[in-house]
Amino acid sequence: MKGRINSVNGQAMRIGPLATGGLVAGGPLRAFLVTALLSVLMLPCLRTVGLRVFSMASETYMSGTHSAAFVTCPNEQVAKELARGIVEKKLAACVNIVPQITSVYEWQGKIEEDSEVLLMIKTRSSKVSALAEYVRSKHPYEVAEVISLPIDQGNPPYLKWLGDTVPE
Repeated sequence: MKGRINSVNGQAMRIGPLATGGLVAGGPLRAFLVTALLSVLMLPCLRTVGLRVFSMASETYMSGTHSAAFVTCPNEQVAKELARGIVEKKLAACVNIVPQITSVYEWQGKIEEDSEVLLMIKTRSSKVSALAEYVRSKHPYEVAEVISLPIDQGNPPYLKWLGDTVPE
């Protein structure tokens, strides 16, 4: 295979494998070894990407079907009791308990700062009202924080599990 010669500003310029000395300098063996090495190194990466794309394409998820809700608690004991009750009553598939957060807020005209525990609750969007009602009935705060955000996307097997765990 020969390189093509183009003229740029009156000077010859080689294009192709001979331009960089490709096949001549290292020979076909070197080109083969470089290609083989790159293939071996790229294979795990390409396999992972392919599996993820296939997994995402093979599962269908309607954006907003599930929600992540957040509830703050005064301490870990209250957080654990609420979390267990929420999961037992099938109001959520999973509740993460995040300890030691600091909340700064205004309450009755004063700026307050408290240590709290955060519940991250994964549920069906259709269960958020029942979840909020349950939390209000069990929570020690006068005004319990219960907010939720719709889940737009996620790991399809996880979202399927969430939907299978929390009935309609």
